[in-house]
Amino acid sequence: MSTLLSFRDVWVEYGDRIIIEKLDLDIAAGSFVSVVGPSGAGKSSFLRLILGQEAPTRGSILLDGVPLKPECGPDRGVVFQRYSVFPHLSALRNTMLGLECAQSPFTARLFGRSRRKAEEEATAMLEAVGLGHSLHLYPAQMSGGMQQRLAIAQALVKRPRILLLDEPFGALDPGIRADMHALIRGLWQEYALTIVMVTHDIREAFTLGTRVLALDKRRHDPHAPHRFGATAIYDLPLRNRTEPTPPSITIDAIGNN
Repeated sequence: MSTLLSFRDVWVEYGDRIIIEKLDLDIAAGSFVSVVGPSGAGKSSFLRLILGQEAPTRGSILLDGVPLKPECGPDRGVVFQRYSVFPHLSALRNTMLGLECAQSPFTARLFGRSRRKAEEEATAMLEAVGLGHSLHLYPAQMSGGMQQRLAIAQALVKRPRILLLDEPFGALDPGIRADMHALIRGLWQEYALTIVMVTHDIREAFTLGTRVLALDKRRHDPHAPHRFGATAIYDLPLRNRTEPTPPSITIDAIGNN
C-alpha cells in the first residue's frame, strides 16, 4: 500500500509544555490505525494534527507528499465519542447539511436538482449505516447507537479519504458496541477508507486495527513533567488485514505503559 500520511520530526508545544516530540511515522492508504496510550499522551493532539485543526510547532505533515494545511478539508471526516449531531434537524437533514454547506456555504440550502441529488446521497449513506428507516427521526428519538450511526453518516457523506475516530464507541454498551464494530469495519472496506481511531480499549484496538500505534513519553522527569512529550513507543502491524487477532503478550506490554 502507498503512503498517504507522513509525519516528519513533528513536535507540538504549548508555551514551555511539550505534548508531542520527535514523531516520525508513515500511514499507508487503506490502513486502519488504532491509537492507544495513557491520558495526556497526545492522542487527541495527534488527531487534531491530521484533521488540520492545528499545525505542528516543528516538523512537517505530508498528505500524498504535499504539506498538510492547518485547516479542515473534505478529504478528512471525524466522529467523536459525544454524538456530533444537530438536535433540531432530522437524520436526513443532519446528513444533508455537510453537502449543503459545501455547495452553498453562505445559505447552507440547496434547491431543485441539487437538493434532490443531496437528498439521494444522504439517504443512501443513511441506508449504508443502517438508518434507512429512520430518515425523519430527530436525535432525541434515537438511541445512543443510532445517534452514533448518524454521526458516522455525517462524516462519510462527503466521501472523505481519511476517517478519524475519537473514542467513538466508548459511551455505548457492549452489545451495541459490537454492532458498531461490525458496521465500521464494513464501511472501511466498502468505501476504501483510511481510518485512524483513538481508543482506551486495548482489545478494541487489536480487534479493529491493521496496525496499533501506542503513544507515550519515552522520558519522564518528575521535577519537570511538562518538558517531555509523547511519541510512538510501539508501532505494531497486524498480519491479517481483515481478521486481526490480539496477541496477549503484546496487549499486556502496552497495557502496562
